[in-house]
Amino acid sequence: MKKHFYLPILLFLQTTVIIAQQVKPDANNAGLKLPAGFGALKVADNLGSARHIAITPQGDIFVKLGDLKDGKGIYWLHDSNKDGKADKMLGFGDYGGTGMYLKGNYLYASSNTEVVRYKLANDYSVDTTGEKIITGLLDRGEHESKSIVLDKDDNIYVNVGAYSNSCQEQDRQEGSMGKKPCPILDSAGGIWQFKADKENQTYGDAIHYATGLRNVVGLDWNTQTNTLFVMQHGRDQLADNFPTYFNVKQSAELPAECMYELHKGSNCGWPYIYYDEFQHKKMLAPEYGGDGKKTGGEDAQNPIVAFPGHMAPDGLLFYTGNMFPEKYKNGAFIAFHGSWNRAPEPQKGYFVAFVPFKDGKPSGDWEIFADGFSGKTTVTSPSQAVHRPCGLAQGPDGSLYVSDDAKGTIYRIIYTAK
Repeated sequence: MKKHFYLPILLFLQTTVIIAQQVKPDANNAGLKLPAGFGALKVADNLGSARHIAITPQGDIFVKLGDLKDGKGIYWLHDSNKDGKADKMLGFGDYGGTGMYLKGNYLYASSNTEVVRYKLANDYSVDTTGEKIITGLLDRGEHESKSIVLDKDDNIYVNVGAYSNSCQEQDRQEGSMGKKPCPILDSAGGIWQFKADKENQTYGDAIHYATGLRNVVGLDWNTQTNTLFVMQHGRDQLADNFPTYFNVKQSAELPAECMYELHKGSNCGWPYIYYDEFQHKKMLAPEYGGDGKKTGGEDAQNPIVAFPGHMAPDGLLFYTGNMFPEKYKNGAFIAFHGSWNRAPEPQKGYFVAFVPFKDGKPSGDWEIFADGFSGKTTVTSPSQAVHRPCGLAQGPDGSLYVSDDAKGTIYRIIYTAK
C-alpha cells in the first residue's frame, strides 16, 4: 500500500482585494523595466532552475525545477503574512523537468520522459505520492523538456521536441542534407494529446495532435478560441551548415520564432521549411534544396505572429485577469529566455513580450512588456545574463508571475495605478 504525504498548505480566507492592497512593489521594481503604472517584486530567490510555475486560488506557488534542489524537483511556496514574499517552502518529487500546470483539484508536472499528476485537497494541500499518467516519452538529450497544458475537456497536450536541428543526415554538419521523410517526426517534433485522468499512457494511447514543430516550450490553451497556441523555437546555424547561401548576420537573425494556433492535424513544416520574418514567407530549408530565396511549405500553416530569431520563447500565457488595464485582457504574454547563438550580433531576448488580441486574433504589434532581467544593456554572451525568464502564471488577483531559471527568482508584476 502506498503511503500518502500531504504538504501542510494553510487556507487563508482573505479576498484578493485585500491581498492586492497589502502587496507593494520593491523599491527598484525588482530590477525590471515596466510600463507606467506597473510595479514588480521578488517573491522568492535562489530556487535554482525554476522552469514553469502554477498558482493556486489562494496564491500559493508551485515551481517545477529543471534540476533538483536538495533532492526535490517541485517546490511549494507560501506567503504567510501576505506581504508578497514567500516565507515557507517545501519540496517534493525526485525528478527534474519543465512542465507544470494546475487545473481543478490536480497538479500536473513533467519530467523529460513522463507526466505525473498530484491530487489536491479542497485547501490545495497536495498528495505528494502522485500518479503517473504518461510514460515512455522520447528523450535523446536535445530539446528534451516536456511542456504541458490542459483544455476544458481534460485532455492534456505534451510537447515532444525534435532531437535534431534540421533532421540532417549528420546533425549540425556543414553541407549535410536532410532526411526525407524525416524519421524523427513519428515520435518527436510535435504535440501529442493524452487523457488527463488515465494512468500509464504511452504514445500508443495518444493522438498525434500536431507535427512539424522543432521544439515548443511555451504553450497555452486560449479559452476565447478554445484552441491550443504554441511558441516554436526556430532552427539554428544556417550559415554554419550552408555558408554558400547565408552569411553570419542572416544566420543570427533567421529564422523567426513563431506563434502558431494549432488544431488537430496541424502541420507547421519543420524541418522542411522555416519562416523568414523579413520576407514574410515560408522558405524552403537549405537541407531540402533551399537557397534563402526559394519558398516552400505549401501544405504547412502560417504563423500568426513572427518574432526575431533565436530569442527562445519558453513561456506563453493568455491573460484573463482583471488587475491589468483593458488592453491586456485576453492578450498573450511571452517569456523570451534569451538567445545563445546570435554572435557576432548581440544576443537578444531576456524579456517578457506582449501581443494584444481581439476576438481571438492578434490586434496589434508585439511590444516589450517587462525588461531588465539580464541586468545588462548589451548581452554578448548568454552567460552574462543574470536572470532569464522562463515560466509565466496568473495569480488569483490578476498578478503576472514570471520565473527565472538562471538564479531561481520568482517575480510578481502588479498594476499599481488607480
